[in-house]
Amino acid sequence: MTESTQSMDGTGSEQEVVTYERRGPVAVVTLNRPEYRNAQNSAMTYALDAAFTRAVDDDEVKAIVLSGNGKHFCAGHDIATPDRDVDRTFDRKSVIWWDHTDKEGGDFRFARESEVYLGMCRRWREIPKPMIAMVHGACIAGGLMLAWSCDFIVASDDAFFSDPVLKMGIPGVEYFAHPWVMNPRAAKEFLFTGDRFTAQRAHELGMVNHVVPGAELETSTLAMAERISAMPRFGLALTKKAVNQAEDLQGMRTGMDSVFGLHHFAHAHNAEAGKDSLAGMDARSMRDSAQSAEGRQ
Repeated sequence: MTESTQSMDGTGSEQEVVTYERRGPVAVVTLNRPEYRNAQNSAMTYALDAAFTRAVDDDEVKAIVLSGNGKHFCAGHDIATPDRDVDRTFDRKSVIWWDHTDKEGGDFRFARESEVYLGMCRRWREIPKPMIAMVHGACIAGGLMLAWSCDFIVASDDAFFSDPVLKMGIPGVEYFAHPWVMNPRAAKEFLFTGDRFTAQRAHELGMVNHVVPGAELETSTLAMAERISAMPRFGLALTKKAVNQAEDLQGMRTGMDSVFGLHHFAHAHNAEAGKDSLAGMDARSMRDSAQSAEGRQ
């Protein structure tokens, strides 16, 4: 059974920022802002949450695949598009905190990012059904958070991964899983340089499970999801929880909490000492900086 895609943002916008399709026992949830390389705004965050909730509530769905429409999986958080909705209120779901829109400074940023970024990724990590990220093209900064919230990653051979936010003076994205999805020395290289890691390098470090030719990405990922779907549903949920608990016993959750504080300290420092909380950087300057670094390699 295949269902037609439908809007998940609840805004009435003609642009469906996330689409949902069921292919047999697999729900395919797709980021759908290809004109902005699937940059994640708040509307996309809540559309993803609605799509994942729908998949969890559907007993016919056994596994979930997260993908991106267009040339790239996700180029990160939306920091510059015309549809950036940082001042918009949504129905908060991941943390119990006050609304950010009438707050200022660190109060504004902490409230919003606790909910929209860190809180939501933690919420999605606990989804009781297996989640597979199907990654092609760019998976940068906030895109990493979406992929890392999934249980594992299948990447095309053209995929690349990067967390360049140190260029803003910020120690990594809000969902700070770096030392757990790769080894600590690799995490330092990843962050210190801001370099792009190829899909093959990510595979060697254990961050990616499989690398396949681009033409085979969808077929390979869906085949994996269907194999998993044959397993007992409750057994899968318990096994996922077991592995997640092991990661947390290794310090993943408390590590994220500590780095989230450093993340916001860096934002505050930027705002006090410089132009703004992002150290004057925007999507274009981040891209140009990355291209310049690649040219020196």
